[in-house]
Amino acid sequence: MSITTKESHTQHISQQFNQDLTELRNHILTMGGTVVKQLTDAVEALLEGDTQLAEDVRIKEEQVDEMERAIDEECTQIIALRQPAASDLRLVISTIKMVADLERIGDEASKIARLAIDLAEEGKSPRGYIEVRHISNHVVKMMNDALDTFARFDVDKALSIIKEDREVDAEYRSAIRSLMTFMMEDPRSISQVHNVMWVLRSLERVGDHTANLAEHTIYMVRGMDVRHMSMHDAEQALNS
Repeated sequence: MSITTKESHTQHISQQFNQDLTELRNHILTMGGTVVKQLTDAVEALLEGDTQLAEDVRIKEEQVDEMERAIDEECTQIIALRQPAASDLRLVISTIKMVADLERIGDEASKIARLAIDLAEEGKSPRGYIEVRHISNHVVKMMNDALDTFARFDVDKALSIIKEDREVDAEYRSAIRSLMTFMMEDPRSISQVHNVMWVLRSLERVGDHTANLAEHTIYMVRGMDVRHMSMHDAEQALNS
């Protein structure tokens, strides 16, 4: 079975084509780094009650949206002018899909920033911040790993990130159960705790989008769509 390597995506007769693909990969990594910072700032704004930082996160959403448009246009130009095939075409297609997921992560960060402002104005929630810190640390690590996986064409690491999303889902469900119990015991806290639950929901969705990034990397490297496979089937297919 032919296995795509990093060299498959970087060696072409046209040096300009090499440069185009290298720049495309660099731009997606830059956008990814921006979104990671946006998310970490949003969570910090929430935990510290920093409304100015939360506003900065919301402003940065425009920058992320502009990055999405620019990279989409870049992909369109490469397809039109270079007519990529095989692994190069998969790189472009994967990039288009990854940009969409990164933009959605940026949207979730902006939602968290808005909720941070709401909580700062109406008073901190009596519960939920420990869970927010724990799950946010988990998904931020997943995001950094996913970007590194994309840069290194690391299929094995990509598969482990998909597995981690299941752990995030379990952590999210546990946190929601705990907060719902707390609200029933102390109805005065419902408004604030409910906002924290929405923050946790956004973080859970970040985990989902990060798993998508890993799936796109697997497709880019191996040409295999694992989105609707069980973990067992995906592992079997990748190791066959």
